[in-house]
Amino acid sequence: MTALARLVAAATLLLAGPCLAQTGAYPTHAVRMVVPFAAGGPTDVIARVVAQKLSQSLGQQFYVENLPGAGGNTGTANVAKAPADGYTILVVSTGFIVNPSLYAKGVPYDPVKDFAPVTLVAASPNVLTVNPAVPANSVKDLIALVKASPGKFSFAQPATGSTPHLNGELFKLEFGLDLTMVPFTGAAPAITSTIGGHTPIAFTALPPAMTNIKEGKLRALAILSTQRIPALPDVPTAAEAGIPGHEGDTLTGIVVAAKTPKEVVERLNAEIRKLVALPDVKEKLEALGFVAVANTPAEFGERIKVETAKWSKVINDAKIKIE
Repeated sequence: MTALARLVAAATLLLAGPCLAQTGAYPTHAVRMVVPFAAGGPTDVIARVVAQKLSQSLGQQFYVENLPGAGGNTGTANVAKAPADGYTILVVSTGFIVNPSLYAKGVPYDPVKDFAPVTLVAASPNVLTVNPAVPANSVKDLIALVKASPGKFSFAQPATGSTPHLNGELFKLEFGLDLTMVPFTGAAPAITSTIGGHTPIAFTALPPAMTNIKEGKLRALAILSTQRIPALPDVPTAAEAGIPGHEGDTLTGIVVAAKTPKEVVERLNAEIRKLVALPDVKEKLEALGFVAVANTPAEFGERIKVETAKWSKVINDAKIKIE
């Protein structure tokens, strides 16, 4: 090697040094994973599974910190203001996407501008169910039934602004249905009301409804997803039921502050994709009613944009706002 070549090589290493120190060795210390909800819910449970596996694979502690408040807005805003170094991670659910349109006074973050997507870890589809006494064995039957008796039927939903709620509103809007919406403070009371016949129709996430569907206490008319669910092989998808475009999921994903080095995002993405493929992780996700996804940052970013456009239109058309 000539003297000039040695000089060029040395200069290159000197210039690369800071970058390598910042990203190549990531992580060099503990990583904070913010869950913007109270402990114990699906987002929190999935976050802790991911944190444990990342701690094992990357050799540094990934720890969960719960920062609940304002439907997830408090914790989300906290991460939006965090240093863009990959040492503060946000575990998001669908509220991350719908809240900017849902809250009348807006939210203190922009889901696209303030964050870099890492991956959509997993998704859980919503389901449309009815009390078995309702004389409808298909979604088309239900639409005809509600149209024939305007104002007579109501649907239960688990939380204002949740995707099950928005699925119900989209159903009303698209088919011009006079259908009363009844909000509940969770899936369990919404399902109990429908089993009791008080609200003959329900839009909920699938997991809390699954056992009741299998036991015949609820009749599932459609899984609001693009694929059938192995546990309920006879229940059609939204498209198969004649309502394409009505897919709705509860999402759990990982994002970091915008401008986080690309190498850090890619490292996290690669590790999470590996851990989600592990049999024990898949089993834990399935027990929660979630299907593993673990897509690329670009794919998750596109999903965020598509879901934002879809649900913001429903929120605006249905005039749903949280003060």
